Amino acid sequence: MNIFDCAISMEEDASAYYRKLAEAVTIPEIKNLLSILAAAEEEHRDALVRMKENLDAQKGGFSVLKGASCAFRPLLGKRDVMEGLKDDPDAYKQVVRREEEDVRFYEELAAKAPSGEARSLLLKLADEERKHLSIVENIYAFVESPKTYLAWGEFSNLGEY
Repeated sequence: MNIFDCAISMEEDASAYYRKLAEAVTIPEIKNLLSILAAAEEEHRDALVRMKENLDAQKGGFSVLKGASCAFRPLLGKRDVMEGLKDDPDAYKQVVRREEEDVRFYEELAAKAPSGEARSLLLKLADEERKHLSIVENIYAFVESPKTYLAWGEFSNLGEY
């Protein structure tokens, strides 16, 4: 399996995981957040597919480095942890932590890369993960924005003038 197939597989697993978790959630805001996160993972997967298509598949650096794990392992993966988090408004922090770990995963692989080409490719994947992390953080801000506003006295419901 090459590194792009690995990355694409991890994004597909993440999307399926968020969809499954969204089905289990009872709080509407969290359900909405998880659904949007699943869609973002699918968009990220599509970006990785396009990135893979744009690179020459014959070039070196596509193979997964020995000892690298290519499985999506969510921090929320254990059943008892998942049960506790499905109704936890702070479960989003676990999602951000997982995305940060994905960035570190590619950076660590790049540090161990045997060639400059492989290193460059892995750093591109790390940059793509950073972009995705930013999107995930913006999704949370978007979902939370209706709850965070400042109500000034001038805009209260004191009556029409």
